[in-house]
Parts: sequence; structure tokens; C-alpha cells
Amino acid sequence: MKFLITGGAGYIGSTIASALLDAGHTPVILDNLSVGKREFVRDRIFYEGDIADEALLERIFNEHPDIQATVHCAALIIVPESVEKPYEYYRENVAKSLELFRVLNRLGYKKVLFSSSASIYDDVPGFMVTESSPLKPRSPYARTKYMMEMILRDFCIAYGMKGIALRYFNPIGADPKLRSGIHVRYPSLVLGKMVDTVLGKQPYFELTGTDWPTRDGSGIRDYIHVWDLAEAHLKAVLEFEAVFHRAGDPPDGYVVINLGTGRGVTVRELVTAFEKVYGQPLPVREMPPRPGDVAGAYANADTAERLLGWKAQRSIEEGIADALRWGKKRKEILGYD
Repeated sequence: MKFLITGGAGYIGSTIASALLDAGHTPVILDNLSVGKREFVRDRIFYEGDIADEALLERIFNEHPDIQATVHCAALIIVPESVEKPYEYYRENVAKSLELFRVLNRLGYKKVLFSSSASIYDDVPGFMVTESSPLKPRSPYARTKYMMEMILRDFCIAYGMKGIALRYFNPIGADPKLRSGIHVRYPSLVLGKMVDTVLGKQPYFELTGTDWPTRDGSGIRDYIHVWDLAEAHLKAVLEFEAVFHRAGDPPDGYVVINLGTGRGVTVRELVTAFEKVYGQPLPVREMPPRPGDVAGAYANADTAERLLGWKAQRSIEEGIADALRWGKKRKEILGYD
């Protein structure tokens, strides 16, 4: 089967595309390459362009009328940058998604799997969130994800579309076959920064925030291997209608599912795990929180198991090992460390 993947040249989108290919399906990729990498879409069906380009979307669906659903990954994702550049984030994430959803509805391609974010949750006692936990997005980035969800849900109610929002936590690692991984020169993701530190690209790892109300003062997260994440997207998109049936066919045509390991890990604990896998100490400097940072949360993943038959399989140590392997490999693929 064919599936459109917006942002399919990025870290997560390209990994989802690889999972589809490995399962015998065909990803059709749309990416403007503002962040994504051309190297990740070689030998794949690829359209370079914008998700709000109506003529291009029409061309894609005219050339691939057998597309079954759209996996919407395209977005800007850096929290501190969103604080500095809210206009760009609302334009790229919200305004353009609005146009994408409008065109999908007009063309009759009404199934959307949306890569959302756990950053939209409020703090809760114990830090474990379920799909019904209160929401409180606290950065422009998080608010764009919240708005994108609300737009999609309203389209489902008004126009008979169907949407599944996968709210996931902190992806780590790389495609185990090393076809793709974190590709930006200066990663904002925590594990990418750790890898850059041991590769000598920065003198120390900045542990931002040490006074959070967690067990050791550092932020708490749910670190999920990106391949586990991709396999969850694969299950959701291949069993799209079955997911709704298992969810009781909600009248609004919208389903929310958390993706995570179900285990909270603090940044200090991640440092310890990294040092264990790497076999050497990691230079660390404690710093104040970055703009938009929060104490964090981790997932109750029961709904994912019930609706998708999915559980995270890979350990944090496997994610770290794959990230280190990718860190050594990416110059060969991308031309830079």
C-alpha cells in the first residue's frame, strides 16, 4: 500500500518511511528540505515542496491515486527556537497544516495520522500522563502541536475526516540499519548533544535544569527508540480502521494515543546510561533551564497496547548504542560530522 509522508526527509519521517519499505509498502514523501535531508530520500518516491502547495498536492494525488492515508510529520520542532521565532512556528506548523488538511479533505483523502507531541501535557503528580491528562502547552512549539490537533479534530467532526494523533515523547537512537538518524549539525535533542560531546564537536554536555521537582532535580522524560516509534506509526496506519473499531468508533472521528516506554528517566540517569554504553565519562556542565523547558513527563502506554497491539521493545541502552553508531556513520552519508 502507498502512504503519503509529509516531512519524510526528516529524522522521524525518514525512519517511518524505512519501516514502511521494510514491511513491503510504498512511502510517497513530501518535504521542502528546509530541515530534512535529500540523502534520506534517495531511491524513494520524493516530491520537493511545501505542504501548503495546493497544486503540488493535487499532482501527488493525481500521480498516486492509491495513497491510503497521510502521515503528517512535517513541522519545526525546536522549543527554544520557537520562543525566539513564534511567527515562523505558527506559520509553518499551524497555518500550513490548515491548508494541508483542507486540500486532503477536498481531494477525498480523509485519513490522517498526525505526529503530535507529549509537550502539550500539563505537569501531573508522579509525572505519568494518560491521554485524558490535562493539557497545558507552554512553548510556542507545544502550542502549535496543540492547535494542529484541534484543527484536525474539528475537520474530522465537520467534514467526516478521520484522524489519529500519536502523542510521543523523546525519540532517541537511529534507524538500526543506519539509513538515517539525527541529521542537524547542532542537535537540540539531548542524546544528539551527548554524542556530539564525545565526538569532540562540543567541549561538554549541557545539563539544562537541575532544580526541577524530580527525584534528582533534572528533567524527566520518556526516551523512546525512534525505530519503536516508527513501528507504532506503521501499525497505526496499516490498521487505521481497526484502531477506530477498537476505540469504540468515537463519533468525532478522532483518536489520541500516547507513544512511550511507560518509564520515566531523568537526564542524570540518561547520562549514567550513556557513560555505561560508551565506556567513558561524559563531560557535563550544569546550566539553567532553556526557554520553554519543563520538568517533563512520561507515558502511560496502555492505550497504545490496546489499540495498536504495540509496546516499546528497545532499551535506552540500545538507543544510545544506535545513536553512537550513527554519529560515526553520518559523515559518510551526509558529508559532515
